[in-house]
Amino acid sequence: MPESVTIDGPCPLTAYIVSDDRGWSIEPAGPTRDWMDKTPGKGAYRCLPLAMANQGGWVIPCPATVSMRWNGKDSPDGLTIKVHDGPGHIDQFIVSHFGSGIVTFRLPWLFRTPPKIGLLVRGATNYPKDFAVPLDGLVETDWSPSTFTMNWKIMKRGTEVWFKKGEPICMIMPYPLALLEWSEPKAVPVHEAPQVQQAYTAWADSRSQAITRHQGGTDTWQKDYMKGQTAGGVVAPDHHRTRLKLKGFNTG
Repeated sequence: MPESVTIDGPCPLTAYIVSDDRGWSIEPAGPTRDWMDKTPGKGAYRCLPLAMANQGGWVIPCPATVSMRWNGKDSPDGLTIKVHDGPGHIDQFIVSHFGSGIVTFRLPWLFRTPPKIGLLVRGATNYPKDFAVPLDGLVETDWSPSTFTMNWKIMKRGTEVWFKKGEPICMIMPYPLALLEWSEPKAVPVHEAPQVQQAYTAWADSRSQAITRHQGGTDTWQKDYMKGQTAGGVVAPDHHRTRLKLKGFNTG
């Protein structure tokens, strides 16, 4: 088994500026999404795991309004990119490098994390975009002297795709590099864990009753998870959260 990761105190996350960073920023991810605001009664925010995942990292906004069109060819010149505003040098950072309709955002930072901690690099959580898909990466930022890029795959040929200035194009989250390998998966019948089965049964019954009331026209919301308790009244551990409070990058 790999050695465990020990973080004594704050976990350093450093972004070294290695190229012109005019127009670029890194910001704590917020809890809201436009599409969630538009759900009936903003009901999507009742799903705490959804809202928590929205906040699970730092986002990098697009430094300019950019449009692109892919003609379907695999060569890099098959993607046409136009920068409509922002600093004049930004076109050097938003390029077609790999081909196959992939747009590459070259970030102006070299990130450093503590030993055995890397960065999960992806699109902003729960932020769907028409005709474009973010490509995830897991980067060993505890040692690598290289910068990394954020890449999006354009999915539909001949369709213009826009990234607006300020729209999140990247989300970074510290991640223990060996966490997946440490995991020891197994599946067992729930009756082998009576306490788990009892808590699950109480939740399932409560859930079924709530659905029945909802179908009957009553606006019900199971708040147990939000409150940090089970249907049987057992209180969650102290680390239960309903909101994350990430620090901003100190530029001083």
